Amino acid sequence: MTQPASRRAFAAPSVRALLAQAGAFPLTLIAVWLLARAGVPMSWEGVALVQGALAALLAWGFRLAIWWRAIELVFPTGVLLARGFELPPGVFLVLFVLFLLIYWSTFRTQVPYYPSGRAARDAVAGVLPADRPLAIADVGSGLGGLVLDLARRRPDSQVDGIELAPLPWFASRLRGKLSGSRARFLRADYEMVNFGHYDVVFAYLSPAAMAGLWRKAESEMRPGSILLSYEFDIPGRMPDRRIVTTNSKKILFLWQF
Repeated sequence: MTQPASRRAFAAPSVRALLAQAGAFPLTLIAVWLLARAGVPMSWEGVALVQGALAALLAWGFRLAIWWRAIELVFPTGVLLARGFELPPGVFLVLFVLFLLIYWSTFRTQVPYYPSGRAARDAVAGVLPADRPLAIADVGSGLGGLVLDLARRRPDSQVDGIELAPLPWFASRLRGKLSGSRARFLRADYEMVNFGHYDVVFAYLSPAAMAGLWRKAESEMRPGSILLSYEFDIPGRMPDRRIVTTNSKKILFLWQF
């Protein structure tokens, strides 16, 4: 049964984090008033600490991840410190736009930017079937390093990078143009891309996205195709292979359909 829109919105960690800060504000006012009545002096720094602590407590109650609780704790103090620098408002606007272009829908997907690195590229190239041309997709391709590397190693194959955030997508496409690569970079939400078009799908996402990734792969990928996930396993789904990457303790997981 489909969840109501209001419940789906509350399920987003960013929304619960915002509600934690908003809910902590009246509690902070009450706490500061009680402390003042008790004769305890409060500085602005103290008020920020109280607000952060209460927000972190509410974040725990909302079952947010531990790193969200840490953000809630330090956020009010960070705002207070930033205010002390007396920076022009335009600086904050530029930073906001920059982070928006880089992280875009991270608040919804819970998939931050993770660069895969040389060890992952070597491991992926090593498990690709060599007996035929392949259609390969890197979902959440970031700056395009793995896509460009695979396109160079496998000139017989078509390698696509799928990235939703505008700035990484633009940077990867520019890199491809300047290097003359045959790789393609698509600005799209991978959830809207049909995995059935690919022989190999590689993902370096986050634990929060793995269950959804498996459901999509299981429903769309063809027999004989391969799903690869770097570092993050899929709960309850035993991989066909685990490859420990060179000079790294991180694992490349492989599922054969």
